[in-house]
Amino acid sequence: MSMKTVSKAIAGAMLVSACFATAGTAAAEPNRPECVAPAQPGGGFDLTCRLAQASLKESGALESPLRIVYMPGGIGAVAYNNIVAQRPGEAGTIVAFSGGSLLNLAQGKFGRYNVDDVRWLAAIGADYGVAMVREDSEFTNLNELMEGLKKDSSKIIFGAGGTVGSQDWMKAALTAKAAGVDYKRMRFVAFEGGGEGVTALRGGHIQAYMGDAAEAITMLEGGTPIRILAVFHNERLPGRLADVPTAKEQGYDIEWPIIRGFYVGPKVSDADYQWWVDAFDKTMASESFAKLQTQQGLFPLALTGEKLDAYVKERVKQYAELADSFGLIKK
Repeated sequence: MSMKTVSKAIAGAMLVSACFATAGTAAAEPNRPECVAPAQPGGGFDLTCRLAQASLKESGALESPLRIVYMPGGIGAVAYNNIVAQRPGEAGTIVAFSGGSLLNLAQGKFGRYNVDDVRWLAAIGADYGVAMVREDSEFTNLNELMEGLKKDSSKIIFGAGGTVGSQDWMKAALTAKAAGVDYKRMRFVAFEGGGEGVTALRGGHIQAYMGDAAEAITMLEGGTPIRILAVFHNERLPGRLADVPTAKEQGYDIEWPIIRGFYVGPKVSDADYQWWVDAFDKTMASESFAKLQTQQGLFPLALTGEKLDAYVKERVKQYAELADSFGLIKK
C-alpha cells in the first residue's frame, strides 16, 4: 500500500471518528423522564407539571411519557435540597418552581442552598395572584374584605400556601398594608399548597385564601364553590376571570405576577441541559402550546436557558428587597 493510500485511509478514519464524536456530544432523550411537583396534588406546581406533560408529548419533543412525582415540603424547599444534595446529575428529572419558590430562596428558606445551586431551565407561563373566598361568603369584593379586617381582625383568618413570608402571605400583607391595617395583626394559617388551602376555605376553617389565578380557574372549571374578589394584575385577565376586577380598580395598587417553570440539578451535563432547552423551545413554539397553556389557566411567558437564568436571579434580588422591607430577612 502506498503512503498516499495510507494517508487517505487515516484521514478517512479520522473523519469517521470525528463524526461519531460529534454525534456523541448530542444528548439523547432521557430515560424515564419525570417532573417533580414540590407539593400535594391540586395546586400550582401540579398544573405546571401537567402542562409540561401534555405539551411535550403533543409537540413531539418528548416521546416517552413524563411521569409526575409529588415531593411536598416548604414550597419547594424539600425538593430543592433533594435534587441538589442527592440527585444533582439526573438528566431526566425536571422540577417545577414558581415565584413563591424564588421568594423563599430570597429569604434563605431553602437551607444552605441559594439561587446559584441549580440550573434554571424553562419558564412556560405566567400566573397572577388572586384573593378568593367561599361562594357564600359575606364578602363580595376586596374592599368589603378589608373593611371586615379593619373592624375585627380576629374574625378573618387568611390561608396561604406557605408560612409567613411566602408569596400568598405577602399578597395578604401588602393588601392589608394598603388598607391601613397592621399586617402583624392578621390571623394566618399556613398550608402546604393551594389544594389544601381551598379545602380549608370550603370547610369554613379560613375566611379568605390568597391564591393564584391558574389554580382558581382550574377549581372553578371543576365546580369548586369559590368567589374571586380581585386579581393582582395591572389589567383584567381574559377568559374565565374576565369579570373579576383588579385590586387596582378597587383602590389597591398591588401587582403580583408569578412565573412558573422548571430547573434541573446542578451537575446535569451541558448536553442534557441543552436537550431540555431545545425540547421546551420546540414545544412553546408549537401551535398547540398556547391552547394547552390557556387550559391550565396560565398566560404567555416563554424563557429558557441563559435568559431565564438572568430573569430568575434578578427576581430573587427584588424579592429579597421586598422581604427586607417587611422585616423578614435576618440580619
